[in-house]
Amino acid sequence: MSITHPLVGQPLDALDTPVLLVDLDRFEANVSHLAETCRRLGIDWRPHAKGHKSPDVARKLLDAGAIGLTCAKLSEAEIFVDAGVEQILVANQLASPLKADRLARLQNRANVIGIVDCAEAADLLSVSAQAEGVTIPVLIDVDTGMHRTGVIPGPRVLQLAKHVAAKKGLRFEGIMGFEGHTYKDSPEEKSDRCAVAIGHLDEARRQLTEGGLDVPIVSAGGTGCYEWSAHLAGVTELQAGGGIFMDAMYREACNVGPELQYALTLLTTVTGVHEDHIVTDAGFKTLWSFHHPPRLLDAEGVSFEYLSAEHGVYRRTPDGTMPCFGDRLVLLPGYHDATTYLHNEFVCIRHGVVEDVWPLATRGALT
Repeated sequence: MSITHPLVGQPLDALDTPVLLVDLDRFEANVSHLAETCRRLGIDWRPHAKGHKSPDVARKLLDAGAIGLTCAKLSEAEIFVDAGVEQILVANQLASPLKADRLARLQNRANVIGIVDCAEAADLLSVSAQAEGVTIPVLIDVDTGMHRTGVIPGPRVLQLAKHVAAKKGLRFEGIMGFEGHTYKDSPEEKSDRCAVAIGHLDEARRQLTEGGLDVPIVSAGGTGCYEWSAHLAGVTELQAGGGIFMDAMYREACNVGPELQYALTLLTTVTGVHEDHIVTDAGFKTLWSFHHPPRLLDAEGVSFEYLSAEHGVYRRTPDGTMPCFGDRLVLLPGYHDATTYLHNEFVCIRHGVVEDVWPLATRGALT
C-alpha cells in the first residue's frame, strides 16, 4: 500500500524554503516535445538521467516513448534497474575490475550497455562477462571534437570495434559521441559545428559497415544542441535529457529555443534587506552558479551577485522595486544538473497545489 506524501494537496504557500519545484504542466509539455521530436525524425530517445536522478521521472519518460535511459555512473544504472528500467546506456568508460564485475552482473536483469575508447577497457569487460557467463553490449566512444573522451575519428575506430567484436563476452552495438563543445556557440556556428561533429559519427558508421560490422546504434545529442544534431544523417538515438526541466544556461548561453519551458524552479525567502542588496536563504548548498548564474524571476529590482554556503546575495539595480524582508521569490537555476543533486526530492506543483513528490533516488550515486 502506497503512502501519500504529507505535502500532497498542500498549497504552494504551505511549503518552507528553500524548496525545489517542478511545474508539472511545463514538465509534461517538455517531455512531450522531446519525445515527439524523436518520433518525427524517426530516431529513438534515450534521455540522460544525470540531471533528474529520479525513478519517478524515468517512468514518465518511458511512458512518453523513451526506449531507456542514459546514465553517467554505474551506481545510477543499478538503482534504475532496481526500479524496473530495462534499457540503459552507461556513458562513462569503466576502468576497474570492481565496476566491470558490477556491469556484468547487471546483464542478468537488464540490457545495460557499456562504452569503451581503448582496448584495455574492452579487455576488462570481457574478463568480467566471461566470469559471469553473460554478454555485455558495448559502444565505441568517438571523439567528435570535444577532446575529452573517445577515439579520434579514423582507422582507430574500426580497429577498436573489431577488437571488441572479437572478444568473448562482448557484443559490439555501435558508437556514440557528445557535441558538448558546440553548446555555447552562436546558432549559426552551432549548426556548422554540429554537422561536423555528427559527420564524424556518420563517417565512422560508414567505415564500420564497410569493414563488415553491423552498427545498430549511433547515439549523440545533448539538450544544448539537440535542435541542431537530432535531424542530421546517421544519428539513431538522442541522449538529450536536461530539456525536460530546462534552465537559464540552456536558454541564455546555449540558445535552446522556447519550445522547451522552464519547468524547474527553486522557491527561496528574502532573509535580509540592505541598502544596496538583498539576501536569500538559498546559497551554494542549495544551488550552484559555476556553469551559469541563477536568475530571480519577477524580481526586477535586484540581480545576482554571488552565493555563499547558505546565502544568496542579489545587488540592487537602477530599475525595479526591491523585494521586502520575508518575501518569497522564485529562482531559475543556472544549470540544473548542479542544483538537483543537492536535494532529496522534487515537489511537483500543478495550479499552485502540490500534486506529487519525487525522491531523487540516485543522489549520491557516484561510483
